[in-house]
Amino acid sequence: MAAMEASRPRKAGSSNNHTEFFGSQIGDKSAVNYSYTDMPWRLMAYDVYYFFKFFWAIPSVLWPLSPADSGELSELSFTSENVYAVAIHAVLVILQLGFIVALPFLVMLPVWTAVAAVALFMLLNRSLTCLLNGDRVEYESDEKYAPALPKHAHEQWIYINGVAAGYIAPSELLLRGRRLTATREHWMRSNLNRLAVTFKRPIVGIHNKTAGILFDVIECLIQRNLGYATTDVRVCYSIIKKKLYNPQYSKVIFILHSQGGIQGSLILDWLLQELPQDLLSKLEVYTFGNAANHFNNPHRHLYSQNQAKLNPLAASIDATSQAPAHKPMAHQVHQDHHDFTTSSTTPNRLSSNSEAAQPGHSNAAIPAFASSTTASHPSGLSGRAIGHIEHYAHTTDFVALWGVLRFATAPPSSNMIPRFMGRVFVRTSVRGGHQMVQHYLDGMFPLRKDRQTGKLLRDEATGVPWGCEEGGNEFMESEVLLGGVDGEYGSRRGDDRGEGTDDDEEDDGKVKVLGTSPVSERGFPLKGANKKERGEVVNVRVKVKELSRLWQYRNGRSPEDKPPLLVKCADGVVRNATM
Repeated sequence: MAAMEASRPRKAGSSNNHTEFFGSQIGDKSAVNYSYTDMPWRLMAYDVYYFFKFFWAIPSVLWPLSPADSGELSELSFTSENVYAVAIHAVLVILQLGFIVALPFLVMLPVWTAVAAVALFMLLNRSLTCLLNGDRVEYESDEKYAPALPKHAHEQWIYINGVAAGYIAPSELLLRGRRLTATREHWMRSNLNRLAVTFKRPIVGIHNKTAGILFDVIECLIQRNLGYATTDVRVCYSIIKKKLYNPQYSKVIFILHSQGGIQGSLILDWLLQELPQDLLSKLEVYTFGNAANHFNNPHRHLYSQNQAKLNPLAASIDATSQAPAHKPMAHQVHQDHHDFTTSSTTPNRLSSNSEAAQPGHSNAAIPAFASSTTASHPSGLSGRAIGHIEHYAHTTDFVALWGVLRFATAPPSSNMIPRFMGRVFVRTSVRGGHQMVQHYLDGMFPLRKDRQTGKLLRDEATGVPWGCEEGGNEFMESEVLLGGVDGEYGSRRGDDRGEGTDDDEEDDGKVKVLGTSPVSERGFPLKGANKKERGEVVNVRVKVKELSRLWQYRNGRSPEDKPPLLVKCADGVVRNATM
């Protein structure tokens, strides 16, 4: 099954770059987030087990070391600052590994001796991490990379970094010794500046301070399984809550990397508990190498959840639910729930022969849907509390394997499964590591280069890169096989478990889009129907950039309402992209 294949990473190579897309899950009464219902020790045991299962991918935290396409903004580019940071992390890994191995032997020592030994080690570890961490929690991108523009005044972009992000330049350590306040956290600020130059917006960063790679992983275990909120989580929650309440902002864009995904999931849980629905609809979340074990985004109404079950293909990409041919969707929603807000984008009605779209009619007309990818108010299309959620992950990234890929794509052993809401873009690539800039942004949102020399294009006065490459992006230009089973439209999925369906193998270099949500791939088929009874597979082709809402923000752009995409189907006929 496609969902299972995503949990078995393929070896990346230049000849078999491969991407899969998992649509957003559909809420259901039979599925709960087990992080709130199971015993913490059991959750911890599972996490430790999967830590060692995916231990082979640990080198991906730093590997591959090249190319560093963003120049000095790449974490592993050959600069004195980066070499210094990697060296400190290497020392910390060796010391922490030795400490963990030695812990069981401390039981043979007197209690006070063991306590003193642990205290001395923690003091040494803290001293070394002080060489990596700044003295602040909140940062901002440098103005030269993206000055504030009036057209973006209604947006607030916030970023939380992941594990191992930390470095202070040696020259600024000297400034500290002179009691000057200048402090610059190198890797964190590089992430902020790279995001700023990519999307041409100022970025506010909440620094998730590092304690060393191994201790960061231990902190992940505690945060995931005990719901522990560190200082940066509380600070970020306070900031986001204030921004959402501020009438100046119509959008709050929340970008998370690695361990920041865990912290972001905790923040979302708090926001869902406290904030009104109309404020939550301002929020959009985008994650890279997400380490979280759940991501909640409930439906705003039972009606929208039922519509998602009626048409899981549409719901998997957060599209409008299917409307009857004689009644516009906006009117239908208003009639059933007067307080349900819809986007200004009006979904297409079904064609006149839409009644043919029933099981057993393989030549039925395909209904079209407006997508939240380009909608100005995506929550009005999806019917969910939070405006929009997207996840980007590499299949050779240890943190992604341990987090988003384990929980969003792997089939569960029971129907008590964790919810991991949002679209998931799963990429196998030769550069599929974990670093935010060098591996994720350079591979998915590359900067502009000179086509002849291959060098980064920069502003002559400031040295700032020009921005995101518009064309030639292998990831974004990849074609998507948007597949569905004719007859699945308008059919309700039952709660009974059963065998899933197998998907055809996709071509190398193409992008496979699952026509159903990950939940249905996990074993919730149509009641009493097998693949043959449901009809023939219908495929249309679009590109990844037409599914990625984050791509719509590149170089200062913004998503704009527009009709559903025109795509060429397998039979050569041009139709609207449909679910």
